[in-house]
Amino acid sequence: MACLKLGSRADVFRKQGQDWYCTTGLPSDITVTVGEQSFHLHKFPLLSKSGLLERCIREKIENGDNSCVIDLSDIPGGAKAFELTAKFCYGVKFEMTASNVVHLRCAAEYLEMTEEIAEGNLIAQTENFLTQTVLRSWKDSIKALHTCDDIIDLAEKLQIVKRCIDSVATRSCTDPDLFGWPVVQYGGPMQSPGGSVLWNGISTGARPRHSSPDWWYDDVSCLSLPLYKKVISAMEYRGINQDIIVGSLNHYAKRRLPGLNRRKSISDVSSCLSISSLTSIPSEEEQKYLLEEIDRLLPFQRGVTSCKLLFGLLRTAIILKASPSCVSNLERRIGMQLDKATLEDLLIPNISESVETLYDVDCVHKILDHFLAMDQETGGASPGLGEDAQMLASPSLMPITMVAKLIDGYLAEVAPDVNLKLPKFRSLAAAIPDYARPIDDGLYRAIDIYLKAHPHLSESEKEELCRVMDCQKLSLEACTHAAQNERLPLRVIVQVLFFEQLQLRSSIAECLMVSENLEGGSRQLIPTISGEQYRPGWPLASRENQALREGMDNMKQRVADLEKECSTMRDEIERLGRSRSTGKGRFSLNMKPQICSTKEAIPTTATTTATASEEKMAVVKGDTTPRLKLSRHKKKLSIEA
Repeated sequence: MACLKLGSRADVFRKQGQDWYCTTGLPSDITVTVGEQSFHLHKFPLLSKSGLLERCIREKIENGDNSCVIDLSDIPGGAKAFELTAKFCYGVKFEMTASNVVHLRCAAEYLEMTEEIAEGNLIAQTENFLTQTVLRSWKDSIKALHTCDDIIDLAEKLQIVKRCIDSVATRSCTDPDLFGWPVVQYGGPMQSPGGSVLWNGISTGARPRHSSPDWWYDDVSCLSLPLYKKVISAMEYRGINQDIIVGSLNHYAKRRLPGLNRRKSISDVSSCLSISSLTSIPSEEEQKYLLEEIDRLLPFQRGVTSCKLLFGLLRTAIILKASPSCVSNLERRIGMQLDKATLEDLLIPNISESVETLYDVDCVHKILDHFLAMDQETGGASPGLGEDAQMLASPSLMPITMVAKLIDGYLAEVAPDVNLKLPKFRSLAAAIPDYARPIDDGLYRAIDIYLKAHPHLSESEKEELCRVMDCQKLSLEACTHAAQNERLPLRVIVQVLFFEQLQLRSSIAECLMVSENLEGGSRQLIPTISGEQYRPGWPLASRENQALREGMDNMKQRVADLEKECSTMRDEIERLGRSRSTGKGRFSLNMKPQICSTKEAIPTTATTTATASEEKMAVVKGDTTPRLKLSRHKKKLSIEA
């Protein structure tokens, strides 16, 4: 920290209790009281530097007041500041630093220590030190600004606050390596082989500093909220990135709000609260005011503030009972980017005395309503439909699909709560549009958990709850589980079984369609692959297609074999029927031989038909027995004739 040494005399001041004495050998002729402390001094050194003290001493003398006691209890900086100004008036050695220069400047202004009274007076000395030294250093500017809290009005009147804030804001937007030490050369500090920084070729022992955009967070967090707000506003005016502003607000809030550190370890929480400016944890009123101010400072843009910070602020606001506008703003901010939240973020404990549920389901419902309203405004709630009335995949549907999955998981977490009423559970489940859930397995799981935790529900209440679920969107595994789930209403189980059969039929139809397409295009696939349009990715596809074709060919061959067996069995049945009819024909020929002619060449019609039929049967069976019987019959006829 830079300092300026003033004065040349040795220290002549000593303190006894609450009284200060000047040990110059001369008796004091004036007493200055500042609060509870008294300074027994001499008139001449004071009136030669201060216009205010000169007037006061003159008035005392004119009024005949020999005691000459002057009360300066309202001097900026109090007794400490007056002690330094008194040393300056006596020429005693002391150091002006960034920690006391603001108090000295304001005290000098109050005491009217101008150049008209004396050359090189305290106002000129403090102004020169502020301008030439303090405002050119980041650390000194922060320390000087930090000391402005108790004298903020006069410091602002003298433009000290504004100049310090401008210095801090300007340097926060600049790479610290550009105004740090050692001097940056050739685009970066030179380093020795050991890694230390070189100064004119000599190792300084210092390690190179790799700055990041958040290098100034810790320094600024020591400022009070009014000064911090001014610094943030000045940074925003200079166009600093909003992400960096939000990071600083996050760092500042975690230092001042213990509730934001609930997920950290005890050591991390204690380190966050160990700040020089904080002597104790702020009261609830101070924390509430701080939280509401941080809510006003946060940019109202999607994706700039992390969901972790917003949910932490919301939990703290609910615990501290912040204003309804603050809570509503935080819910709206979260709703703008609900798709980036996690299930752990949504588990907000319920501290309301009127509701006995474990988690604040109403708050999550409000956040979801804000998200759906924003999604409707941006056009994301209008799904694209194709010619077959199926939803088309588009980037606008991705956030709401993620939110639907998130809400289904949240419903499964809160479902075991026995105090969670059915209307509240059903309302949150039904708030998600139908098109946002490509599959209802998550919703079915949440409903099943709720039914298990609430066995007292009537059949009508169960059916009402299950109406929010679309049985057609259940996977095969979910359908199998639902078909055997005794907790579901009978009507729902029947629907599940029906749609499960439809899914199986659709799957079989798709497989047959794919096989027919492969069969029709199998002849064109080989010349395409072997032709000039061959591509590196085709061998694997061709092998898969070849395997499918072989499987289909085997299936066709098996079907053909079955058809051949059926045809053989049909012929056998016909043969047996014909053989019975043929046996009756022979019996009639043997019983009535007289109808036959004596001539060998003119057989009866019945005999001719039977003989022809027997010959055909013999040809088909490859048997010569009918022919032998026919020749014997002819011989018998010829002998009788």
